[in-house]
Amino acid sequence: MNRNSVLKKVKKKTKEWDIVIIGGGATGLGCAVDAASRGYKTLLLEQSDFAKGTSSRSTKLVHGGVRYLQQGDISLVFEALNERGLMFKNAPHLVSNQSFIIPTYEWWGGPFYTVGLKVYDFMAGKLGLGPSNMLSREEAINALPTIETDGLKGGVIYQDGQFDDSRMAISLAQTAVDYGASVLNYCKVTKLIKEGELICGVVAVDQETGEKYKIKSKTVINATGVFADNIIKMDEPVKSDIIVPSQGVHLVLNKEFLPNDFAIMVPHTSDGRVMFAVPWHNHVVVGTTDTLVENPLLEPTALDSEVDFLLETAGKYLVKQPTRKDVLSVFAGLRPLAKSEDDGKKTKEISRGHKIIISITGLITVIGGKWTTYRKMAEDTIEKAIMLGGLPERDCITKHLPIHGFRMDVNPHTDLFAVYGIDKEEVISLGDEEKQLSGLLSKKLNIYKSQVAWAVRKEMARTVEDVLARRIRGLFLDARESIRIAPEVADIMAKELGKPNKWKTEQIKAFNALAKNYFFTND
Repeated sequence: MNRNSVLKKVKKKTKEWDIVIIGGGATGLGCAVDAASRGYKTLLLEQSDFAKGTSSRSTKLVHGGVRYLQQGDISLVFEALNERGLMFKNAPHLVSNQSFIIPTYEWWGGPFYTVGLKVYDFMAGKLGLGPSNMLSREEAINALPTIETDGLKGGVIYQDGQFDDSRMAISLAQTAVDYGASVLNYCKVTKLIKEGELICGVVAVDQETGEKYKIKSKTVINATGVFADNIIKMDEPVKSDIIVPSQGVHLVLNKEFLPNDFAIMVPHTSDGRVMFAVPWHNHVVVGTTDTLVENPLLEPTALDSEVDFLLETAGKYLVKQPTRKDVLSVFAGLRPLAKSEDDGKKTKEISRGHKIIISITGLITVIGGKWTTYRKMAEDTIEKAIMLGGLPERDCITKHLPIHGFRMDVNPHTDLFAVYGIDKEEVISLGDEEKQLSGLLSKKLNIYKSQVAWAVRKEMARTVEDVLARRIRGLFLDARESIRIAPEVADIMAKELGKPNKWKTEQIKAFNALAKNYFFTND
């Protein structure tokens, strides 16, 4: 994860890569892990930071998808439940069990949802996380003391998974590097290179220096999520769009709204979606919405109507009605849904399954999918790359491949440093060994100075935003507190990167401007 050493490799004009991957989100990083672990010369290029887009803005769930079962998408549920089980086995320092409760207010609710969730349990098979069960009214209130009790009949409890999405992304990047891949953030692909009619590489521009690189490759994979159409149009300018971006918004509240360790799942909101309220990093994440978006942005913002919908819906199930004043952070993400042949389909009805498209020039594009199925998406994509690039056939080994940091004696629910896995003690010891890195940056969010230095030295963090949004989740937990500590983060980073005071000033200004979209100022 050393940016300068990767750039030296990229500068070698004679070097030809087996696989170049465009996009540093869940799909691209999964492809890099799969390709590198099979022994292929692999380069991943990301225009911004790893997981800057959709992959850091999820509901933080590793799940089979109860809603997809309701929609009858059985094959996707089977696949997702299997992949959920593998994520638990391969990354126990990042993925943990989460108990969900569906509160029931109708007499038929308990039996109805119990039957459906028993099917869900059965489909998980040996990789199941525990049985679902009905709860009495008293048991539901005991588990969820802040639940609305008026008309409450009881509940149904079931098990699913939870994780930290952008930390998983960083661990995947590190895993790819462990197996010999080269990964590079802030390096934007601006052109596809062709020999005759076939793609043979890319032109990429270092976003920090403006330097251009001509990179040769036997295969090129487009794993850019909601921006996939942009890359496709570099190949075929008149090609119709194949992505339907759908915006999902999440609100982060204080832990007092859900004081116990149980999450709430609302199976049918007024817009026909499901809604979650999930404990996460000593806060509560409430989401999500499903709003069609025409033009995908790298930094999407929540609509007032989406915020109002979440607050109103959450208020129906909680004793205390949350308001905008209670929102510590609000974040929006765009789902890269594969365009349906049926134009009348609503976004919530479009399958979350993935598609792999190969153009006549050889560009491999992978679209759709979800975080939980990232590994299977990558396996399917690399199989196509092997065939297309004439690469030596080698079996996929990622089903049982430990993710960087693999460690079983840490609990992601209770241990702040669990996400570092085997590197945990090293991160902590930085504060003991170097005085300027000792102590807390934020007591409120339990952020340590040593984490900032580690993010720069070992995780390719280049900006204050990289650190506070994705290496440490401050911006996604409490935007105002993140603004408060940004100057000290910039100071530590400037020393680590050898940057002048001007850089610090620019970084603080840029971060403050960005962070203002994560909280409300007028309420």
